[in-house]
Amino acid sequence: MRWQGENSGLPAADTWPKNTKAAMGPKSMARLSRRGRQRRTKGARHQPAWRQPVNPFAPLEAVSPDQIAFIQDRSLAVLEEIGIEFLHERALAVFHDAGADVDRGTSRVRLPRQLVAHAMASAPRTFTLHARNPQRSLTIGGNRIAFTPVASPPFAHDLERGRREGNFRDFCDFLRLAQGLNCLHFFGGYPVEPTDLPAATRHLDCLAAFVTLTDRAWHAYSLGAERIDDALSIICISRNLSRQELKEQPSIVTVVNANSPLRFDTPMLDGMMTMAKHNQPVIVTPFTLAGAMAPASVAGAVTQQNAEALAGMTLVQLVNPGAPVVYGGFTSNVDMKTGAPAFGTPEYARATMIGGQLARLNGVPYRSSNANASTSVDAQAAYESQVSLWSAVMSHANIVLHGAGWLEGGLVASFEKMVIDADTIEMISRVLEPVEVTDEEIGMTAMAEVGPGGHFFGAGHTLERYETVFHEPMVSDWTNFENWKDAGGIDATGRASRLARELIDSWETPALSADIAAELDAFVVRRKAEILGR
Repeated sequence: MRWQGENSGLPAADTWPKNTKAAMGPKSMARLSRRGRQRRTKGARHQPAWRQPVNPFAPLEAVSPDQIAFIQDRSLAVLEEIGIEFLHERALAVFHDAGADVDRGTSRVRLPRQLVAHAMASAPRTFTLHARNPQRSLTIGGNRIAFTPVASPPFAHDLERGRREGNFRDFCDFLRLAQGLNCLHFFGGYPVEPTDLPAATRHLDCLAAFVTLTDRAWHAYSLGAERIDDALSIICISRNLSRQELKEQPSIVTVVNANSPLRFDTPMLDGMMTMAKHNQPVIVTPFTLAGAMAPASVAGAVTQQNAEALAGMTLVQLVNPGAPVVYGGFTSNVDMKTGAPAFGTPEYARATMIGGQLARLNGVPYRSSNANASTSVDAQAAYESQVSLWSAVMSHANIVLHGAGWLEGGLVASFEKMVIDADTIEMISRVLEPVEVTDEEIGMTAMAEVGPGGHFFGAGHTLERYETVFHEPMVSDWTNFENWKDAGGIDATGRASRLARELIDSWETPALSADIAAELDAFVVRRKAEILGR
């Protein structure tokens, strides 16, 4: 069967098998045809409306409550007995003033567990992330989920032009594509690194593009206090806020990675403390690869992850009690034959579930990821991403970074993979929607109308809901082999390539006042002159 238009919920009547048409009868066929002409939008690309999914299911837990308490205890022992290096004088001073054991010669900080517990008690369980478009603002925490596009790969790829270095043209096209995908809620970083722009001022062009090409919330890299300060200025301009008003309305996020094992570096700490001072969310994410930067076991790697995450979040709370923080989990393993990172593995899934348990234990929102190690948009990319996505969702992750577009272990941002991942996210989001159980939904009248041995194609119950009752994917092709072959035999990657181009080409400029656009442009010009004129 071939679908009539992209929004159809039933196949076109002229493509149905003859026996089906005969079984329906002329009256039912006529009713269906009339409804189809009234309600279908031929050629339109169907997507569910933009919404933030709510997870109604109990979280999966990989270990027992006693075991999670033991991991927490061992993590606190790491902080007390081994300690964490903080390569930043101001951070050391903050810890010293709070009562931690600070060795300034080695920059190592040992944190009493009572200090950690006191600091974490001030961290909010949920917070609102405000977008330039208020309709795109998000609740972070609880049972809400927010998905982001891939972030930070140095390379881009599509079927048309192949693998290439990241550039500003592709950066902007990824923003346009993500803006057109309703399941992507905010930007967790640059979808690809635009290496053709000067490194010193690149952030200004990228953050301005977030404002002008999208209406969603976005991320600023914690690469020093100055770049974060520029990001704070840009978000204030775009949302017409003062710095004080910004403190009351968290509007940008940053990710701070620990330099695993057991170290935080200077630029990240600069950005972290500047964000904390301005009450903007910090996602503290150790990058713990079991067997390389962490012990070669799931339990050991997540214990180290937990220690590093707690240390970073404690610093945020000491700088500004009550500032929003997110527990970041990004523990996987390496290929022990080559040392290469592996993603979407059973170890990754188990670590993700344990990370969710630890985030809930410590009372903060949880971040996970959609990752894979495949070098192409193939079956490996799909099944490793499925493991990643489902383990993130069922561990009750509140933020899924790299939700769409990640390829080659994070080295590549793929246009086709972004569309395929978005389609997967939409299917998962549909699974999360509650099932309505009423007489009307069950269709008791329809069963009586059809009776034994009949069919439901022409039943009123079917005709009233056929366009919207079932989820319709963007990429999947449900035709039979002959029709698929006659249409060119295009596989899912090829269909995703076409759809990506359609969405980019159909992008429309989000509303932005002329005054804000002019102020933003003036700020970028001035800051570039100041940076390059030094």
